[in-house]
Amino acid sequence: MENTTEFEHFDVVSDDSDHHFLGSKKGKWFSDSKSTVYKTIVREWKILQQNLPESIYVRVYEQRIDLMRAVIVGAAGTPYHDGLFFFDIVFPSDYPRNPPKLYYHSFGYRMNPNLYTNGKVCLSLLNTWYGRKKEKWDPRESTMLQVLLSIQALVLNEKPFFNEPEAVPSEKKSRAYNENVFLSTCVTSFHLLKRPPRNFEAFVRDHFRRRAFSILAACGEYASGRVGVGYYNYHDLRFPMVQVSRSFKERMVVLYPRLFEAFRQNGASLEGLAEQLEVQSQESETKSSGVFKKIVEKIKKAFRFRKFGKNKISQMDGRNRGLESV
Repeated sequence: MENTTEFEHFDVVSDDSDHHFLGSKKGKWFSDSKSTVYKTIVREWKILQQNLPESIYVRVYEQRIDLMRAVIVGAAGTPYHDGLFFFDIVFPSDYPRNPPKLYYHSFGYRMNPNLYTNGKVCLSLLNTWYGRKKEKWDPRESTMLQVLLSIQALVLNEKPFFNEPEAVPSEKKSRAYNENVFLSTCVTSFHLLKRPPRNFEAFVRDHFRRRAFSILAACGEYASGRVGVGYYNYHDLRFPMVQVSRSFKERMVVLYPRLFEAFRQNGASLEGLAEQLEVQSQESETKSSGVFKKIVEKIKKAFRFRKFGKNKISQMDGRNRGLESV
């Protein structure tokens, strides 16, 4: 079975049928190997093939060199950890004079000031966000690799709340925003498992098989307040006890069993998780243990019953559609 350790970071594929920009107008520039656009894109391919980090994967298309798809794995130490973030890319006919256009697969969730529910990506390097001249797209130096690395470092970061230029400095609001971001990241995994983007099917399944236990354990740590959202298993960082909002706890009680079941149906090994949660609840303050008791009870029930009703699924979707609000 193909897994992420065998999944090539860069590869050329043929199936472009579900690409967001499939209907975009392509011209002779993309088929003429002598054109500047064609040569520049091929050069971009080589840069990506040789320099992609472990957490970014790219697929390009043999019949449509103007299209590209990339996925970024959320980094440890951020509320995006263990999540998958997909972007469809199209190069303009005058590339590299103008930057590529990106579409973010949001599934209807706003989990960053720079990523919109309609798929828009705001970034200075893409000329879709204001910035100093040196931060803007430079046809002579800018590359697709720089775009992906910028999204990873500047957008999917530790405290995305402060990406909003008009945000009033507030650590309390930042923590609340991180709670919502983590919940949205978890809910997005359901959509990815249900309908993974083409050419990434095996990657998505294997990723969540390997990361399932870690994601679920993090849910427990965050709901208890033992660890700040985003910091699970990150250099063993612990806090005296973090204040957790009531809404986060309530949503987690609903989310956790559904997430557990989705991961188990995907083939993840989750034996021992209920026992770990019980240990966590015993080590947590009394105020937080009530959340754990509800979660543990539902997990034990999940081991006995493999499927939850559709009403639970619709309930979770409804309660998480407004996660972007702080």
